[in-house]
Amino acid sequence: MNLDDFSDLIQRPDGGVRRDAEERRERLAVPPGALGRLDELGEWLSAAQQSVPVRAVEQPRLVLFAGDHGVAELGVSGRPAGGAYELVRNVLDGASPVAVLARRFSVPTRIVDVSLDCDPELLPESVVRHRVRRGSGRIDVEDAMTAEEAEQAIRLGMAIADEEADSGTDLVVLGDLSVGGTTAAATLVAALCGTDASVVTGRGGAGIDDLAWMRKCAAIRDALRRARPVLGDQVELLATSGGADLAAMTGFLLQSAVRRMPVILDGVVSAACALVAQRAAFRAPDWWLAGQVSGEPAQSKALDRMALTPLLDHGVTVGEGSGALLALPLVRAAAALAAELPEREPEKPEDEEEAEASEASAVDGG
Repeated sequence: MNLDDFSDLIQRPDGGVRRDAEERRERLAVPPGALGRLDELGEWLSAAQQSVPVRAVEQPRLVLFAGDHGVAELGVSGRPAGGAYELVRNVLDGASPVAVLARRFSVPTRIVDVSLDCDPELLPESVVRHRVRRGSGRIDVEDAMTAEEAEQAIRLGMAIADEEADSGTDLVVLGDLSVGGTTAAATLVAALCGTDASVVTGRGGAGIDDLAWMRKCAAIRDALRRARPVLGDQVELLATSGGADLAAMTGFLLQSAVRRMPVILDGVVSAACALVAQRAAFRAPDWWLAGQVSGEPAQSKALDRMALTPLLDHGVTVGEGSGALLALPLVRAAAALAAELPEREPEKPEDEEEAEASEASAVDGG
């Protein structure tokens, strides 16, 4: 598999449609600039849909890729190694922040078990049926998975994107349910941006103390040594330093862009996968929005490299797609305003105004 093939398959959102949307915006009764970034969002969505005026976002879907990472054994996460099962269980039970938000916003949720480290019998068949492997390797000393497993995971993500596009999903909110995932994500970002471990090491969604941060920084440093020699091959990079769930998200993002299906990214994990995808197809980021600032330095590096500006900055660090889901109402509001605000009455030419004034004077005089 060569991810560079996606470069020829992915086109940017329709520039002609976007110009039409911009011209329509100039004609609206609300002055240009008064709606701030909502104008830009409405025009972006219009280009993605190839529709002027823009259509409402009617069938969004929250897609969460789940997996455990062996590097969590080093105590680099605020959650125990192998604990991603609990995250999945909480979403299924409606007891996590993202589950509450999805329920409140009436957004259906899809969880894809790519590499959870638990018995499959503990979760519904619809969740576990795509599993590639049980957990991912400890990336500081070994590969996350084999090249064959990486390709299988990427193709899984592509298949999930096709299923969503075929079912009518018009926008995806993308998130992850992982333990140790931010360590793998930071390693990918550091490798692709050519920076040191300390620059990208954050404290994760669950938060860690200073000692755990130092352990995490050391793990990323060691993982980086293994990542740099394989930078020229995205599949090998994901196999060496990513994880099955990250590989699946990368495939999902690339195929979503092929299918012209917009995606809202959540935190550092989805941003790292997006950065890998951008290395393969430079036009792909035009199909993505950054939902929120997660506080992870690796996310900021990745988004800056892709020229994506987050929609929200509310200090939400819980992850799991929550921040991206919070941005969904903003996108929907932008679409509604662009589609439903009335246009200004066209200004009449001066000679027409003078003729009407003369007629009025004649009537008054008569």
